[in-house]
Amino acid sequence: MAHTGANSGTTNGVSDPKKDVSGTKNGLNKNLIILHFTVFVWGFTGILGQLISISAVNLVWYRVLIASLSLFLYFKFNKTAFKLSLNTALKLVFTGALVGGHWVLFFASIKLSTVPVTLVCLSSITLFTAIFEPLINKKRISKMEIVAGVFIIIGIILIFKFETQYTKGIIAGLISAVLASLFSIINGRQVKHHEAPVIAFYELSGAFLWITLYLLATGGTSIFVIPKAADLGYLFLLGTVCTSLAYVAGVSVMRELSAFRVALITNLEPVYGIIMAFLFFGDMNKMSVGFWVGSVIILSTIFLFPVAQKQVAKRRNR
Repeated sequence: MAHTGANSGTTNGVSDPKKDVSGTKNGLNKNLIILHFTVFVWGFTGILGQLISISAVNLVWYRVLIASLSLFLYFKFNKTAFKLSLNTALKLVFTGALVGGHWVLFFASIKLSTVPVTLVCLSSITLFTAIFEPLINKKRISKMEIVAGVFIIIGIILIFKFETQYTKGIIAGLISAVLASLFSIINGRQVKHHEAPVIAFYELSGAFLWITLYLLATGGTSIFVIPKAADLGYLFLLGTVCTSLAYVAGVSVMRELSAFRVALITNLEPVYGIIMAFLFFGDMNKMSVGFWVGSVIILSTIFLFPVAQKQVAKRRNR
């Protein structure tokens, strides 16, 4: 966030509107750059998910463990206070269940299908946010967001129809998108009251707690799966750069950007991820024509939505 001094944007105690607008634009642009970088990093998580050999649940367990520890060490070295009231801490820990569930289903989807299929399914976050955000925040439902959602549904139906061998992976990917939409909206509210690293620490710790309980309830010993040597480096990269750093950055920008706008830009993740999947695994050759038609409809909707939104706003202001 841009730092403002005592005299920032003021002249003899009177606010300068031009400077205020300039500062707002600079802050917005900075947050957009941070978000795009974060989404690029998230796009790489799909590649790591394919490379890491352990199950989706164990993979996420290690991911959130490493991420929580790295944030704890960050707080200690920087002497940052991270204590919250019991009520707030519990809310964030329960939100961690959504975060953990999202990641488990995300990596399960990759292992049940391919990186491109999973990432395109994740694009439906925009649709689910358009539905849930007005209901949760008690806002008016945008007709444009619903229209965009309809096009995304059409794209998803096409992918379902032509990629029947990946049905389980597609379902896992869509449920993962629902959970991501819900915790993004919740974080959009929490970040107005608490610092992003603190929110991330409690939610990731909560995810670790819930996944641990799940592993213990479903067959205790599986929690002690030791990753192969090749997996350790990937897990460390996933837990630090792709999780604790990226998650904090993703939450912090929500001070300035709406959950829907964040969801819209997050949908660039499939673009980055599909390109990287092609470079790493050649996954593009496995996809049918129906997959690509559906993907083009979804991604075109995502890119054209902001343009249409600006045109509508200009007409209203005439």
